[in-house]
Amino acid sequence: MATVIMDRSLAAELKRERAVSGADRWDEVWEGTYMMAPLPNIEHQQIVNRLAAIFQETVGWDGQDIVLPGTNVSDREKGWEHNYRCPDVVVYLEATKAKNCDTHWMGGPDLAVEIVSDDDLTRDKVPFYAAVATRELLIIDREPWALELRRLSDGELKLIGTVTEGSGHSLGSDVLPLSFKLIGGKSRTMIEVVRATDGKTWFV
Repeated sequence: MATVIMDRSLAAELKRERAVSGADRWDEVWEGTYMMAPLPNIEHQQIVNRLAAIFQETVGWDGQDIVLPGTNVSDREKGWEHNYRCPDVVVYLEATKAKNCDTHWMGGPDLAVEIVSDDDLTRDKVPFYAAVATRELLIIDREPWALELRRLSDGELKLIGTVTEGSGHSLGSDVLPLSFKLIGGKSRTMIEVVRATDGKTWFV
């Protein structure tokens, strides 16, 4: 349930408290509107860490390609604090047209991952990611489990495909030589990631 706080002093105090506790790590600003994101649970954080490790191993550890478990992505160099999003995992390849501004990126990543949590409005971010030229966006749903891959075309992040557990289908990235599929696991659905270059497989 969304809550609108019109009291500026109360809003400022709440933001200060979140900054002190570190809870604002995942907060965003959408065209001047402060968005307090829900805190990721353990499963969410585990998926982020594993995907980031897989992506880093795939691009290598000694090059100029950058993999981050979350970062600030904006459409501007100055005043970026008024409009930015924080994907769960990003890949910026060496040839990216985005600018590393130290505090944030001006321009979208080559590959972004968003893991859906309750009330986080993930799909409302898609037009922003398209506007900053994010090449690919992988969305991970968990209730129920599904993977959705979108790819930039004619200024839009168009849906390439969606897979669910048991479908037997996978989604292949154009950015990294990786494909993603959902399979059954002991305690939860798992994401099977396969590297096309050598067949190496991970379970996330």
